[in-house]
Amino acid sequence: MRIGIACDGESPPAELVDLLEAAGLPAASLRGQRPPALLPAGGGVWLLATGSDVLRACDRGGLDLGVVGRDRLLEGRRGAADLLDLRCCRDELVYAVSPSAGRPGRRLRVATKYLRLTRRYFAQKSVGEYRLVESAGATEAAPSTGSADVIVDITTTGATLKANGLKVLRDGVILQSEAAFTQSVRASFTGEARAVADTLVGAF
Repeated sequence: MRIGIACDGESPPAELVDLLEAAGLPAASLRGQRPPALLPAGGGVWLLATGSDVLRACDRGGLDLGVVGRDRLLEGRRGAADLLDLRCCRDELVYAVSPSAGRPGRRLRVATKYLRLTRRYFAQKSVGEYRLVESAGATEAAPSTGSADVIVDITTTGATLKANGLKVLRDGVILQSEAAFTQSVRASFTGEARAVADTLVGAF
């Protein structure tokens, strides 16, 4: 049994660990651990890594199961099949602007890690004149550094957006995200891994 848990630089959220334990999974070793890490999971292992790395490992068949944010799953599904929403770790993918956003006569520059979801959102809103600036770091700082006019990013409380002088537009919530339980479509499933998937799905 090989299960990946997406946690970008932080320990797995307590609400997620509680949920996994309540479903009968050996998740106690996850508490207080920070990625990257390999941890015991009964007869298998937990992998703590970024959402991108968990999806990449599912795509290669290196993981049997994964827990990632729905935002990451929709942005780069690769070889992961969506099994169910875990109804925890809720976030929002938002379109946020600063008061000084926009340069007359020039295309809007949009900083984001979510290229696919941003294109889809702008197509739905019939926004044609923009340029995506792929973000590799603190996306919310892009407008203040002059590298972008607006951002599309994930937020939990909105505190970081507010601290950087950004405001979510009235219709700027692109996606309500939460933790999603996924299955690799390339892994050679053991009986234990299938039992774990059935247990977790059955718990909901």
